[in-house]
Amino acid sequence: MSSPTEPANPAEPADEALSGTLAELTADDLDQTERRRLLGRLAGQIRARGIGDLFRPRAAIRWIADLVGDVAPRIPIRTRATLRTHFPGLSDDTIADRLIRNAGRTTAAVGAASGGVAAIEWVATPTLLSAPILLAAETVAVVAVEIKLIGELHELYDEPITGTAAQRAVALMQSWAQRRGVNPMLESMGVAAVLGTAARKELRDRLLRRFGRNLTTYGPLLTGAAVASFLNRRATQALGQQVRKDLAERHPRPEISQWPTQPE
Repeated sequence: MSSPTEPANPAEPADEALSGTLAELTADDLDQTERRRLLGRLAGQIRARGIGDLFRPRAAIRWIADLVGDVAPRIPIRTRATLRTHFPGLSDDTIADRLIRNAGRTTAAVGAASGGVAAIEWVATPTLLSAPILLAAETVAVVAVEIKLIGELHELYDEPITGTAAQRAVALMQSWAQRRGVNPMLESMGVAAVLGTAARKELRDRLLRRFGRNLTTYGPLLTGAAVASFLNRRATQALGQQVRKDLAERHPRPEISQWPTQPE
């Protein structure tokens, strides 16, 4: 009798679960207890993927880049219509302000939650095993929030990212690495063509800077939480403003050709 058919990709269920956790973490209305719980769950899911590469810096960045690539297609991004429903009566610019502000608050909260976990380990004994896992979890969570922000800014400015799930994910990752809007000329190209050697290096370099910034999480006691929260908020808001500016410049407001005459 033939053996049962195995799933085509055994990693998919694990990726779905991890993506579900990230989707919950990107919400901007969580209390810190729930966010800390979700971050702990994410760390456990990352541990389950195999963590050997996390102990070598270069390999760790490649590992994190691959993980971001796996979950990016599953990050929930609201459409323009949904955003306008969630922010009724507001202009596009005001909604953009809200999205950037909320994303900054979310990554700040992720940094604070991660720093809180690290603080507990300072009181006890910091473990070499848990430190890289926690840093990877925080990095992936923050990048997920920022990719969601980029996607929603594109929707808001009526430049939705098209293509297959993989193509959209690559476009978002490249936009995140380059700190500007997605180049519409590249959207129809294949994944390999868009994310070539230079683009992959740029992505990994950006992830390395993000990973290094998250090391502040391991400051003594609660100082790590405060610093990580501040740095995450500042970096996310700067990213959002850069992408927003790029998108807004593609849709300049009509110039006033003639001022209305003043009553005599």
